Amino acid sequence: MKIDLHIHTTYSDGVLTPEQIADTAIECNLDVIALTDHDNVLSHKIASDYVKSKGLKLEIIPGVEINTIYKGYEVHILGYFMDENNPQFIELINAQQKARIEQTHQIIERLVKKVGLKIKYEDVQKLVAPKGSIGRPHIARAITSCGGSANIMEAYAKYINSSSEVYVERKTVSPHDAVEIINEAGGIPVFAHPIDVEIADTLTEELVNYGLRGIEAYHRKHSPAAVEHFSTLAEKYGLVVTGGSDFHAPSLNHGTILMGKNFVPEWIYDKLMIEKKKIELA
Repeated sequence: MKIDLHIHTTYSDGVLTPEQIADTAIECNLDVIALTDHDNVLSHKIASDYVKSKGLKLEIIPGVEINTIYKGYEVHILGYFMDENNPQFIELINAQQKARIEQTHQIIERLVKKVGLKIKYEDVQKLVAPKGSIGRPHIARAITSCGGSANIMEAYAKYINSSSEVYVERKTVSPHDAVEIINEAGGIPVFAHPIDVEIADTLTEELVNYGLRGIEAYHRKHSPAAVEHFSTLAEKYGLVVTGGSDFHAPSLNHGTILMGKNFVPEWIYDKLMIEKKKIELA
């Protein structure tokens, strides 16, 4: 069994539609994928309906990736199998979406007033699927399209960072809140790519007290040593281990598809499903 539990679509900062993701997953010989768009869950039904209509053999796990900030660190919390109709979860998603829209408007206003760029909110909005999550990649692409930078990397370097005079930090929930809400919604909250957070070990201990149930030990950024470290941390706190490619787009290197390329043991799927059963029986 080949699995990838961390994939993004055009409903956040991915470049492939949910349908294209499903087709690509089949091409990559994947058996199970999870769609984990930032701060929304819209892609799951679209992809699932598509797979069913085409008779494809692909299991699609419902997921989400909640972007949070804590002590200056950007901490991402994955969630799997949430009740998407849970009032607290809906409130969380709505608050995250509102914050994204407010941040985008504020940055655009500064780009116009301070830099003189001819950029509009609609220029950014059109780069994401309807009701999807607007984010920094879309702003960077819009800046490049209107001539504000030579490329997306330059747009990030000039405007999309905390030292820029036009950048506005997004208001967001804490990772503790995200974990607690996903847990209360019957989901499995997982600490995503912890290698990005210097205080990951101590934060994991904190989040366990709020209902954390997993750590993403297998990730394209994680070296074998990092995989071992975070797997050991998961064992210490009785957490499940998850993993995925964090796929957003084909690599610029000849269009290589990285979906499913990093090794994720198939036992991870079994452990995840056991955890799901435990929650259902609780």
